[in-house]
Amino acid sequence: MRIIKHNTFNEPVDRDSEAVPAWGPRVLTITSGKGGVGKTNLSVNLAIALTQLKQRVIIFDADLGLANVDVLLGVTPPFNLYDHLYKGIPIEDVLTPGPGGIRIISGGSGFLELACLTSQQHSRLLEGLNKLNELADFIIIDTGAGISKEVLAFCAAADEVLVVVAPEPTSLADAYGLIKVIDRFKLHRDAYLIVNQSHSEGESLDTVNRLRVLAGKYLSVKVNYLGDIRFDPCVSQAVKKQQPFLLYNCAAAAGVKKIAHAILHKTMATEQQTEQGLPGFISKLGRLFR
Repeated sequence: MRIIKHNTFNEPVDRDSEAVPAWGPRVLTITSGKGGVGKTNLSVNLAIALTQLKQRVIIFDADLGLANVDVLLGVTPPFNLYDHLYKGIPIEDVLTPGPGGIRIISGGSGFLELACLTSQQHSRLLEGLNKLNELADFIIIDTGAGISKEVLAFCAAADEVLVVVAPEPTSLADAYGLIKVIDRFKLHRDAYLIVNQSHSEGESLDTVNRLRVLAGKYLSVKVNYLGDIRFDPCVSQAVKKQQPFLLYNCAAAAGVKKIAHAILHKTMATEQQTEQGLPGFISKLGRLFR
């Protein structure tokens, strides 16, 4: 498979400042009802697609205790979130350059303590995140799957929640369960669906319509369709090579790029919130942790 050559780690991004909200970085939480639907892979490639649109993007690997963004990228961070919380390493030193101009904050795979943070460590986490306000236009929160309290906290605090779903019954059921919890606790008025591993436009639309019918009948959350990513064997090859498929000659990259354009240029739920961007995210996350 041919890899497209790309200036990666330290290349400055020529930003389109008019697309950056006045309140600072937009915070997107990418989550899913179940594992194995490509949530982390989407997070990484969406981040690169946004950098190609002249945005500065940081991925925060919030799959606490089971972080794997760095593994997917073939990157070995010198420090991770564990070092920041338990060893006092500055958050700026935890930021690790990644392919395509993105930067990542690794959660530290295998550290069970990250899934059971104390109030003091939560406060330190929030202080660290506050320093990212001048360093990014988008912060992508890659959560774990399911409906743990940490996942729900990151969903509630973000500007927008992107739910990744695959066109299969178990993924549909779990995605609906996640949206149901978002509705029950009034975390958001909108959820944005991304259908992954679809084989056709019809299959993607059928998946979205099934969730829309259920949500429209039983829930108050509005289900919005953001786009789909078609099944592509090239994606699994890129994963094995620990390379983002957006930097390969993969057909699936087209779907991610369309989604990036939609996020950047379409009006989304941020304008409906009084607490927006990273400052709002930190404020809401602090209240939720307390």
